[in-house]
Amino acid sequence: MIKKIEIKTFGIILIPLCAICLYVLTGLSAKHTPSEGYSLLDRPEKIRYGKEWDQVQNKYATLRSNLNMNPGDYKSLLSLAQLFIQEAKVTGQHPLYYRQALDVIDKLIHLKPHNAIMCLALQTKADIQLSQHHFREALATGQAAKKISKAPSSQLYGIMTDACVELGLYQQAVGYADQMVQIRPDLKSYARVSYLREIHGDIEGARKAMAMAVQAGAPGTDETAWAQLQYGMLLKRYINADQALQVFTSILKTRPNYPFALSAIADEYADLGQYTMAEDFYKKAIGIIPEVHFYVGLAKVFQKTGNDKQLQRTKNKIIDMISEDEESGHNMNLELTQIYMHLFDDFPTAFQMIKKELNQRPDNIDVNRIAALLYAKQCHTQKANHFFQKATQTQSKHPQLNIISNLIKSC
Repeated sequence: MIKKIEIKTFGIILIPLCAICLYVLTGLSAKHTPSEGYSLLDRPEKIRYGKEWDQVQNKYATLRSNLNMNPGDYKSLLSLAQLFIQEAKVTGQHPLYYRQALDVIDKLIHLKPHNAIMCLALQTKADIQLSQHHFREALATGQAAKKISKAPSSQLYGIMTDACVELGLYQQAVGYADQMVQIRPDLKSYARVSYLREIHGDIEGARKAMAMAVQAGAPGTDETAWAQLQYGMLLKRYINADQALQVFTSILKTRPNYPFALSAIADEYADLGQYTMAEDFYKKAIGIIPEVHFYVGLAKVFQKTGNDKQLQRTKNKIIDMISEDEESGHNMNLELTQIYMHLFDDFPTAFQMIKKELNQRPDNIDVNRIAALLYAKQCHTQKANHFFQKATQTQSKHPQLNIISNLIKSC
């Protein structure tokens, strides 16, 4: 059992873990260009963030020009794929952008560039596979990149850390995280340490590491807002919901209209039973990017307030969005388990989904925790206990574990 993760770099002990207008590539040779048919969606005005969107468009135009002149430009292909990945994260337009990013990176890999570029191409592909929840494939791709690299980057170690965490390979995740933080102690590496600390039950250590991640980020950037969000989520889960709400609200001061902060605020209001405020904030978030989680939160509000007409419309929207994600290659089994369990009250389908996910990553504590909750709700106590034991194998203190334990006792 891992209780401490030692990151020697610091000399201390660290204890872990969206769009209407299209800018289409026009003027490119249909016969020769590898970027034919790719598009950059216009960002909604609220998330253009001043010069940030101008810089993205200018970079996209430059890459388009480079590839028009030289379809085999390795660096432009790599940069184009990475641009699509970042836009997927900022805009929530996952089906389009991850599909395009994967297509671009596969074309680059097919060109068989020299090892340095190939390593970056494989690393980028692993990042896409992680985002689409193909964790075993992501780990294999990351390991292939490491094999040909003379000096693996901290980002590569971060991708491999994430893949191992998602697969429940926590010992390996610790090793990769240690390598990452020694190479580059920054926002991304501190965040991985925070994840691992939380997984192993050190909540205060996780809070400190995520606070370091926030401090290491540049104010107003997407990744810093993301780190602040994670910090707030930790506070909400384990420490103080009021402090969490303050953090979520503070994000909007440096990253106005950050949709995930708006949704987190909505979650807080929903938990307090302030459903009118919750509905307002969910709708604000939805008005910015199309994220399934926002619609799920809104549907739960309609469920609580007895608004059956809006509830059914929102459920239909959720299923349509998930179908689109799945068609683009995104594994949504765990998300579907929780949606069918909590929102649709469809336990047979939820059981089908969780079994699929357990088959893919049987050792992940979050998957086992959701499985335990599902079986406990149906009073299948033997299986609930089995998955509960696996969910607590790292000494996790996730608050849902107490709920599961009480459900099992009441059966």
